[in-house]
Parts: sequence; C-alpha cells; structure tokens
Amino acid sequence: MSSSTLPFPDRIELTGEGLVLRDWTEADLAAMPGLFDHPDIAYWTPIVSPFDEAAAHVRLARARQLRAEGTSILLAITVDGGAPLGEVMLRRAPEGTEIGYAVGPAYRGRGLAARAVRVMATYAFEQLGVDQVILELEAENAASVAVATQAGFGLLDVPLIEGEEKGRPYVLQTWGLRSPR
Repeated sequence: MSSSTLPFPDRIELTGEGLVLRDWTEADLAAMPGLFDHPDIAYWTPIVSPFDEAAAHVRLARARQLRAEGTSILLAITVDGGAPLGEVMLRRAPEGTEIGYAVGPAYRGRGLAARAVRVMATYAFEQLGVDQVILELEAENAASVAVATQAGFGLLDVPLIEGEEKGRPYVLQTWGLRSPR
C-alpha cells in the first residue's frame, strides 16, 4: 500500500438499495460453497474451483489479509445483514479502483449484483474519494454486461485486457462509472 493510500477500516458495513454489504465471518464459511461452487463462477471468475469448505477458509483468510494490506475489500451481499447471497469486491489497482461481484446461483435474477455494485461505487466515491470505478468483464458474459449497464457503467475506450486464467484465455473490456461530484 502506498503512503498516500488510506487504509481500509477494520470493519465495514454498507447499506443501501435494500442491501447490507458486510464483512465475511466464520459463521459464513458453511454457506460459501453453495455460493461459489458453480460452473458459471468457475468459468467467469478467478475464484477457485471446486470451491469447498477448505476453499472458504482460505478465501476468508485472504479477504482479511487483502483488507489489512489496503488493497481489497471483500464483502458479503445480504438483504438484512444475515445470510450471504453473494460477494462484492473493491480492489485498488494500478489501472483504477475496480469492483467485482459474484452472486450465488439460487439468488440470481433479483438485481443483487447491480445494486451491490452501486452501493460499493458510492462508498468508493464518498469515502475513498475516487473519481471513477471500473468493472473488467468479458463481452461474452451477458449477465455481467447486464449488471454493468443496470449499474450505470459505460464501456470505456481503452485497450482490451488479454490474459489466461485456469488454462482459459480471456479478453476483458473495461467499463467505467464516474463520480457524480
């Protein structure tokens, strides 16, 4: 973390749009495989697959480490602060402040991802003082393109990002949302 980057708070709870975004806890470990152990998540995200309880323990520890380092925040998406329905992430990176998300298969089609992205973007604008947040996604991922447009993001005219994850090549587009201030 650079000296000019403020550390993240030890605890975060964000509310808005009918959601409560909160820190992951040990009580969530049993629910995490049901959210993340799915072919769509394995294909479109860097989340490990298969995702079992051991992977949940590693993810919780990594979330805490990234928060302490000041690079990323991973929050559970809930409607009431209770059971997790997915995850939203904010990452400070050289290319910008990036938001990512994953919603458990049983909870899709409710607008959770778009709402969580808007709440996290508001946090980035108001609490972190960033001017723009970005999403990096594959054009073929229709669900993520829908989230981007529903959350108010626009496709940016920047170079595509090419890489390989889990033995699969990918090409990412960058979508952006500017601060309303």
